[in-house]
This record gives sequence, structure tokens and C-alpha cells, in this order.
Amino acid sequence: MREAGYFTANVRDLPPEAGFKGTGKTDWNFQEPGKPFESSNWDDLKQHQPFYAQLNFSETHRAFHGPPHADPAKVEIPPYYPDHEVTRKDMAQYLDAATDLDRKIGKVMELLQRDGLMENTIICFLGDHGAAHVRGKQFCYEEGLNTPLIMSWPAGVPAPAGYDAGKVSDRLLMSIDLTATTLSWAGVPKPKGMQGQVFMGANAEPPREYVFGARDRCDMTVFRLRTVRDARYRYIHNFTPDRPFLQHNAYKEKQYPVWNLIKELAAQDKLTPVQAVLAAPTMSEEELYDLQEDPHEINNLAKSNQPEHRAARERLNSVLNAWIERTNDQGRIPEPEEVARNEGRTKEAPPAKQGKGRKKKA
Repeated sequence: MREAGYFTANVRDLPPEAGFKGTGKTDWNFQEPGKPFESSNWDDLKQHQPFYAQLNFSETHRAFHGPPHADPAKVEIPPYYPDHEVTRKDMAQYLDAATDLDRKIGKVMELLQRDGLMENTIICFLGDHGAAHVRGKQFCYEEGLNTPLIMSWPAGVPAPAGYDAGKVSDRLLMSIDLTATTLSWAGVPKPKGMQGQVFMGANAEPPREYVFGARDRCDMTVFRLRTVRDARYRYIHNFTPDRPFLQHNAYKEKQYPVWNLIKELAAQDKLTPVQAVLAAPTMSEEELYDLQEDPHEINNLAKSNQPEHRAARERLNSVLNAWIERTNDQGRIPEPEEVARNEGRTKEAPPAKQGKGRKKKA
């Protein structure tokens, strides 16, 4: 974007009336040798146009801190979670966090209006992963991979082909498509090898028939999961079926109360068969779900003998394997021994600092 003449910012510092700061998070899996953004200050935007700016929030990441609004007694609990007071409280706090995020988005819109930027700024609101719940982020179900994308096109800029204000689209997209699309809007050709597809505008590519997802190491916990879905079915191939869904993860055990609740209720034999799947000592090697008939993905059809299910499994398995080859999926290569020993770190963890803490009073 910078090479196309855009001023770039990863905004942390907002005017005092906003009442909050951006996180400045990038979370890249590589080291940027140069300066990736030219500014972190909101006030630089109106003096530098055109601009590309991103503003990151952490409200729906744990721990949740939103003011209470949602009534735990009224939240909807998916059938794969135990209907328990712990679950209801956790779900309500997540919704409270999302409500507080919505308030902050409103403040950003007010700032755009105040600074005269609303009429020529394209706004894209998106999430980087699914819900922060046990079966959500880091796993390959709808709760973990279905993310929001809300777009607002300014009145002062001609809308691209495919933009339909006020409508909801069921088109299948991948998060990487937004990069290809925004580059196209800026007049930048899609770089060679970029897997994202332009989904809107003069250079829009044909709609995707399939979208894909993956899970490998997260913290000290290693899975290898690959998934593909079309408009009707989701297929998951688990390359590590010998490992339990709830295998040890220090972060989840500290921050996810329902994670520990499931283990406790499983030990007391108080889970339904659907819920007990999460506490099983192993996982299914293949999973197939009819998203039209089974939106919660609780009826695994991978071993179904019905012709339509067998055809869907075979077709999606073939599509997924072709994607793994086409993208040169690096998950096929085992981690180096030293990386595995260091729980994913590519450098040795620094030794704990001595003598830096506060003295305790007697």
C-alpha cells in the first residue's frame, strides 16, 4: 500500500475523547526488517491522504472486561457445552465484551465524522478468528472459523461492482481474500503467489466453491487439523487423532472456565453423549457435517453409508488433499527437535530474572 502512495498506520493513540487506545497488535509469524507502519497516531490520518490504517481491539479476547449487560439465564448454550452456571456466566461475559467493542466502534465512527473523513474512507470490520470458547478459536468448526466481515462504502467514492449496501451475503470467503481485494482497490496488482482472491470490484475473481482452514501448534499444544467446506458440508481431516481434544494447554486451563468444567463433569459422568466427545481420550480421524441440517456440527457423517454423504466425503477429501499439495502445506514437515523441545519457540526462553521483584513486607 505504501508503494502505491498510501500513508500507513497501525493506530494505538486516539484522541482523548475516544477514551481508549488501540492494541497495536500485528501477531505476524515473521520478523519485519523495516518499519512496517509510518504512524501509530490517529491525528496523522487527516494530514496524510490517501491512507491505510488498521485499529485493533482485544475486547473479545480473554479475559473479558465488558460492563455487565447480558443475562446469563437467557444466553443460548450450544448443545456441545454443558448447560451449567459456569457456562452461562462465561457466555454472558463474552457477549458483554462484544457489546463494549460495539460501543468503541461507534466512537471510531464519530472520530471519522469529526475529522471529515467519513465521506471518503472505506471501513472494513473483521475478526481474526472465531469465538473465544472451548470449541471455537484454534479449532476447525464453524464456531472457530466463521468470522464477521462488515463493510461500509463511503458516499464520496463510487462503489465497486458487487457491493450491495444493507445486504447480507452468503458468499464463501477466506480472510486472505480481503488483502487481495484491498490491494486491487488501491490499484495494486495481486502479487505472484498470493492465495487470496479479489472478491469485489472490477478485478473480482469467480466466487469460491470451497474455503479452507488449518490448525497446527498453538502454544505448547500440537495438533494437525485441516478442513474444507462448501455451501453445504464441512469436512475435517485430523492428522493427530491419537490426541485428546482437551490436551494440555496452560492458557486454556487458566482462561477458559468451561474447559476445566468439561473435564470435571466428565469425571463425574455428567456429560451428554454430544458433550462427552470433547472429553474423549482421542479424536475422530475424519469428520463430515451437513451444515444445513446440523449447524452445530454434532452429527459426524464421515462413516455414513448414505450415498450423498459418501460422495460428499470423497469429494471434499480429494479437494482438501489437492489444496494441501497446491499450497505446499508446511504442516507436512515435522518440527525440528529443538523447536518441539522449546514448545514452539525458535529461540531459547530467557532465564528468569533474579532479584527484580518487589520485596515482601514481613
